[in-house]
Amino acid sequence: MFSNFMSGHSISKARVRFDTEKRREGLIYNHTCRPGCSMRSSFAYPIGYRLLVVLLLLIVTTLAFGENPPPPKISKATREEIIHAFNEDLVYIRTPFPMGKTGLKLKNGTVTPNGAELQQLMALWGPAAKAGDRARISDVVIKENYIRFEINGGPIKKQKWYQHIQISGANSTAPVAPSDPVANARGSFVDLYFDKYVPEMTGPQLKDLLRPVFDFNSKTALEAYLETVPPQVKEAIKSHHVLVGMSEEMVIYAKGRPPKRVRERDGETDYEEWIYGTPPQDVDFVRFVGDEVIRVETMKVDGQKIVRVDKEVDLSAPKVAKKEEGRPKNAPTLRRPGEQMPESNKPGAANVPVIAPPDSPGPQIIPN
Repeated sequence: MFSNFMSGHSISKARVRFDTEKRREGLIYNHTCRPGCSMRSSFAYPIGYRLLVVLLLLIVTTLAFGENPPPPKISKATREEIIHAFNEDLVYIRTPFPMGKTGLKLKNGTVTPNGAELQQLMALWGPAAKAGDRARISDVVIKENYIRFEINGGPIKKQKWYQHIQISGANSTAPVAPSDPVANARGSFVDLYFDKYVPEMTGPQLKDLLRPVFDFNSKTALEAYLETVPPQVKEAIKSHHVLVGMSEEMVIYAKGRPPKRVRERDGETDYEEWIYGTPPQDVDFVRFVGDEVIRVETMKVDGQKIVRVDKEVDLSAPKVAKKEEGRPKNAPTLRRPGEQMPESNKPGAANVPVIAPPDSPGPQIIPN
């Protein structure tokens, strides 16, 4: 019996060594030990590995959200502070604002509409404010996912509370402060959009978000305007130098308004020449075609003449298209749908005089 126990124990030790080698080789994944065997189950290794992976994922996720936690929604106190701080504040404009109910949209630092679409709105409705102009934030409205900033009264004409007050007399009533009902609103607005909701923020953070459209730091209109032009134009304006390719507004910021203007025609082209300076000083002749400088001529004191006609700066902003002459497409008319107007000026057609209809006879008196 002792020999049998000893032999059985030897067999068990040999099986354990065999199972251990197979497990190391990856051949045994599940092994149930017999009674008396002290070998651990192979399930302990994959379970521990999974727990370790889950723990590492939890740590990485916690650290990620700990560094950049999602900001909370704007609080009621912050709403009141923003409205109180920005309402009636004076700012300098960095991008053109068109009049009308379209306005601008600002999201992730990009302003829309822009480019040709913005220039078309400016030509159609007129500018509410141009780059470098000083404007007043007349109203601040905080919605679910955007903040609206109205400038110069906004796109809709509003009345003050005291303009609704009237004084009644014996036979009539009169308002305390009458308003002009014909006057149109000349303001505009910009909507600052966020992803899902308006987050909690400070005043400087909100000013940084509004920097593409508003300049809160400039002390003069020139400083605000210089931030909106290319570096080459900026240096030229600072040195009071005119470059070929500049616009009228740039020349005014560089040299001021011209003391003398001359309009002439060169062949089929009409141009305007601005003259700066008088002898015995240097005299500059700045020639414009439309809104662009095409020629700069400088007469020096010693009689030397310097002429520049090559384009020195290329402005990326598109020019405002000229209004087409003639009848607008949507002009009111008395014609029926599909009816064509008669062509009175056909080539080769004879001019037929218009004959007036005969006078209608007056009332006749019948004798009795």
